[in-house]
Amino acid sequence: MDSTGMNMMSRIVFFEDRNFQGRSYECNSDCLDMSSYLSRCQSCRVEKGCFVVFDRTNFMGNQFFMRRGEYADCMNLMGMSDCIRSCRMIPMNRGSFRMRIFERENFNGQMHELQDDCDNVMDRYRMSQCMSCNVMDGHWLMYEQPHFRGRMIYMRPGEYRNFNNMGNNGSKFMSIRRITDSCY
Repeated sequence: MDSTGMNMMSRIVFFEDRNFQGRSYECNSDCLDMSSYLSRCQSCRVEKGCFVVFDRTNFMGNQFFMRRGEYADCMNLMGMSDCIRSCRMIPMNRGSFRMRIFERENFNGQMHELQDDCDNVMDRYRMSQCMSCNVMDGHWLMYEQPHFRGRMIYMRPGEYRNFNNMGNNGSKFMSIRRITDSCY
């Protein structure tokens, strides 16, 4: 399916105020900066698809994964300090999942290949940390705590040489989850 078909499958509506009040903005693709549409965004409704929202423009800052549902008070739910400033649509993956994780920056140290979820990197691979990765197939969420808890970061296909350069303030990623069809 091409990207046009994917966009038709995803839709999120942002609201300026909590509880779906105030002006709204409907989005079915990535949005780098919502300030041209809304002065702030404090609630949203995911009608179709999955998105990652950010508390800073240009897909920066804290991230939160959103699947179909209503989010009446995003600030309390996500622990964001301000409001949603940008969002990224996550395309549905119809193929396989493959990711290589590395213990150190620049693909150094221990390497392990994942094709499924890992609820505890330390227990499964005896790696004290994961500092770089190569996502070959699929879309993934990496969490700073075991069992898919804590702050998370969205990883799409590509090379990630140093997580510290991505604005993660030295966070270690201790669990990894695939974004599968069941998330939609």
